[in-house]
Amino acid sequence: MTSHLHMAISKLFAPILPSAVNAWLERRRIAAANRKPPQTFTEHVVSWIKTIVWALTMVTIINGLAIASFVVPTPSMEDTVMPGDFVFVNKFIYGPSTPQVIPFLNQPLPYWKTPPVIDPKIGDVIVFVFPGNRDEVKPRNFEYYLKRCMGTPGDVVEVRNRKVFVNNSEVPLPPLGKFENVPRMSPEEEMFITFPIGAGFTPDNFGPIRVPKKGDIIALTPENALGWKVFIQREGHSFDPNSLRLDGEPVTQYVVERDYVFGMGDNRNKSLDSRFFGFIPLNNVVGTPMFVYWSWENIDYEAMARRERAGYGGPQIERSLWEKIKRIRWSRLFTIIR
Repeated sequence: MTSHLHMAISKLFAPILPSAVNAWLERRRIAAANRKPPQTFTEHVVSWIKTIVWALTMVTIINGLAIASFVVPTPSMEDTVMPGDFVFVNKFIYGPSTPQVIPFLNQPLPYWKTPPVIDPKIGDVIVFVFPGNRDEVKPRNFEYYLKRCMGTPGDVVEVRNRKVFVNNSEVPLPPLGKFENVPRMSPEEEMFITFPIGAGFTPDNFGPIRVPKKGDIIALTPENALGWKVFIQREGHSFDPNSLRLDGEPVTQYVVERDYVFGMGDNRNKSLDSRFFGFIPLNNVVGTPMFVYWSWENIDYEAMARRERAGYGGPQIERSLWEKIKRIRWSRLFTIIR
């Protein structure tokens, strides 16, 4: 069985794996084919354990290097992708990496990325490691987010009355993008939840703001220092916005150490994106979704609405397995994501 598994994986992933990995797989296949088959019950158990461990190891490696599966959790990208869509993500295009998370346990791992084949460009749908909410140096949980890239390193992004401009040129709403009619805060209230702190931006009128590029110089003043505090801390420094001290030394400017991108959801009124949590480190971008291979309505929005009308909040309500099966979206299977 093990040799057949080796052969199947070798044939499936040979076109996308490095030659050294293919050579290793071939050696494993030959060794497995020549190995004496198990005879006793104990030998069978050991053989199965080895096969399972080897398969999990290969899934982890492939997940980091080339292709991964991603389940869309929220409606922030409707109707381009839907909550409950299962998509295959091309991780090779933006730079293969060592495994970022332990499979099934969702425990993050320190990871290293190779240089990307290409960098994200305006309009690309990107999957990235969530950097944390606006006021968090580190996120509470390891999560992948999916948004549309609306700004690359050095670009100036602005939202004017819901219209997005990059470097003063309008970027049209994506074909399936929308402004869903949902309850909204007042503009005065929205200014307190957008990024950066104190800038006075709202989701519909945001910026202009430059997407940081490695080597950019940010002038620090008593007026804007608080807004850049978490950004600087995420780059690995201590920063006191009250005394303008960086790593204990007085400063009037900060030199950016990484490249960043700006992401927005296609469902603009229901998207937690860079307008709220800030810039996305380019190194956090792990891939782009290719197509939907499975889809069902996993969230019970009717029950959530009833709970909200009753005055209760809380997390999303998952449908039961049987309800999900009854709500399979057959028309979305193998939908190409653009």
